[in-house]
This record gives sequence, C-alpha cells and structure tokens, in this order.
Amino acid sequence: MVEQKAHFFALDFPHSDACFVRAYPAAVSEAWVDGHIHAFAFFGRVPQSVLYDNDRCLVAKILADGTRKRTKLFSGFLSHYLIHDRYGRPGKGNDKGAVEGLVGYARRNFMVPIPRFATWEAFNLWLEEQCRKRQADVLRGHSDNIGQRLARDLDAMMDLPASPFDACDQATGQVNSQSLVRYKTNDYSVPVAYGHRDVWLRGYVDKVVIGCGGNVIASHPRCRDREDMVFDPVHYLPLLERKTGALE
Repeated sequence: MVEQKAHFFALDFPHSDACFVRAYPAAVSEAWVDGHIHAFAFFGRVPQSVLYDNDRCLVAKILADGTRKRTKLFSGFLSHYLIHDRYGRPGKGNDKGAVEGLVGYARRNFMVPIPRFATWEAFNLWLEEQCRKRQADVLRGHSDNIGQRLARDLDAMMDLPASPFDACDQATGQVNSQSLVRYKTNDYSVPVAYGHRDVWLRGYVDKVVIGCGGNVIASHPRCRDREDMVFDPVHYLPLLERKTGALE
C-alpha cells in the first residue's frame, strides 16, 4: 500500500447545492480542465457562467485594470464551452463561500477515514457515487432535496457540445540520439526510426502522447517525478536485432 497526496477539483452549484468532486495526482492545468469535462458529463449540462479563484493554473496574470490574462489551455476550454468566467477577489475566500463549504464537507465526509483504492479511476468513480448519493439530502431551510433543486438548475444551463474539449498541454520537441524526447523534465521513448526527428507532444493528466506529422508514434503513462526516463523496450527492437545489449 502506497500513500499518495491527492489534489481535488470541486464544483458547486449554489442554488441547488449539487456538487462534483474529483481527485488528481497533481494540481496542473490539465487536471483543472479535465475536472470540468468530467463534471459536465456527470450533470449532462454546462453552466452559463462559473466563479473561479485566481489559481495560476487558470490565470497567468492579473492586469492593472483587474482583468485576467488566462492561461492558453484554460482560454481554449472556455471558448469550447462558451462559459462566461468570473473571478473572486484575490485572498477573499468568502467570495466563493459555497465551494469553500463544499471543500470542508468533502474533507469530512469523503476523506475520513483515509480512502484506499487501487487506482485513481476507482477512487474517482467512488467520489462520483458519493456526489450522486448526496442529491437525496434535504438541507436545512429547504423542502426539496438537492436533486429536485438541481433539476431546476439544469433547466437554466446549456447543452453539452458535440464533443468534449481535448484537455491536454501541447508541446513540441526533438528526439535525441537515444530515441528519447523530453517533456516536463522527463524523457520518453519513441521508436528508433524517429531519431533526431521533430515531434509533437500532448500531456494529459494520466499519459503523454507523442506524434510525428499526422501519426501517433508513442504513448506512455505520465511520470510525475523529475529527471526520470520512461521507455518501451519495443521501441528499441530494430536496434537490438542489429546490436545485442544496446540497452545496457
């Protein structure tokens, strides 16, 4: 059993108190956007506007007039779903009181005792089920349960687009003489036939996809360590056929 730190994406609908919570191994832009995509799929609708904090995964810079310069990935996501983004004041957590309350609720009800799961996906499926079960609760001051109030929320939301946004960081690189290409401090292998070629990379929450031209040439689990190497021995088979022990 390995203990890992989890970072949580939390979305709350203030009118209905419906919620969505998802866990990730790292707090990166791809996780933020991936969390939205799973939340929208969970509810089957897209909110017209969302109130955000000023996390640097979303906001690259707050300009002098108070407007936000969004990160490239987040800007593309907003355009895809046509969401109006609003922001709380820096350092003013009470501007987002509902979601701050959700974070506390999730910590008390979903994380105690410490959950144990074999995979992140299994953990997240369990979290979805907890959010779904909560919709049967009737909160103080309300006669309808969360699910009944959520139905009214959903009526005011937008339809999902024809296809979800591709939640990945995009980069380019060049394969070195060892058939490795660097992405975010780590090296990933590609078939030896692509040595010294220019390639494109897509960094998802859980994997790194590498391509050349219009072809995908490699896919690896994403490594969260630093200065590490991730390789597939199959990529080196042509070399091994010519030179035994080339990987030693």
